Amino acid sequence: MGELKMQHTIHPDFKTYSGRILKHIEDFGNSGELVFGGARNEIRSIDIKGEKFNVKSFKIPHKLNAIIYKYFRPSKARRSFEYASKLLNLGISTPQPVAYFEFINKSGLSSSYYVSRHIDYDLDFRELIHNQDYPEREKILQRFTEFTYRLHENDINFLDHSPGNTLIEKTSSGYKFYLIDLNRMRFEKMNFNQRMHNFRRLWLSKAMIKIMAKTYADLYGKSFIETYDLMLEYSRQFQKKINFKKLRRMGRRPKFKDA
Repeated sequence: MGELKMQHTIHPDFKTYSGRILKHIEDFGNSGELVFGGARNEIRSIDIKGEKFNVKSFKIPHKLNAIIYKYFRPSKARRSFEYASKLLNLGISTPQPVAYFEFINKSGLSSSYYVSRHIDYDLDFRELIHNQDYPEREKILQRFTEFTYRLHENDINFLDHSPGNTLIEKTSSGYKFYLIDLNRMRFEKMNFNQRMHNFRRLWLSKAMIKIMAKTYADLYGKSFIETYDLMLEYSRQFQKKINFKKLRRMGRRPKFKDA
């Protein structure tokens, strides 16, 4: 495979942590505490000088992508770091980016890691889907819609705007939202259709859409009906696409959630 070469960037505030972070990465499989382990990516939590960080290891790319990430396109780790920095500059909350590391050989990108500061949070968006009785659920949905509107107004098209990718912290002044899993994002002007399309992956029920469409319509200056209908349509399309094969095997017809 050839000799590995390392490329990395570390945030100036964390320069003194560079060596210790690298040691954790070099022994990644045995380092820290496993937070998430999947077929694609793995996240481990590490402690350095009493501070907690999350290290995300991205799936080793196949041969073509390994070449693309070496010569033509930033790696997912690098994009995560750069997009997080850009979000913070725009006033959008995300865990503090600390560093990214890329390991490259003659065949291309071999592995990559993104390091961010750990945050303590109270819930993620999935809780609002599964628990209709969650305290202040309607209020959180309204605030989340305002947060999404701010993304759109700042020309941020978060392509993975899905339930697990927004962490929610309850604060003394309300609720704070943090975007995570940032490597799929475009910075572009978004028209009304694109904005409603951006809600589709959130797995919204009709009741949730009523709340969120009212909030977004007031902010954007559209009618509630037009906003509701388009948000509902895109949500239906996405949910039907995901569920169709599974429900068909079960002998049931796709049904949209009401609650």
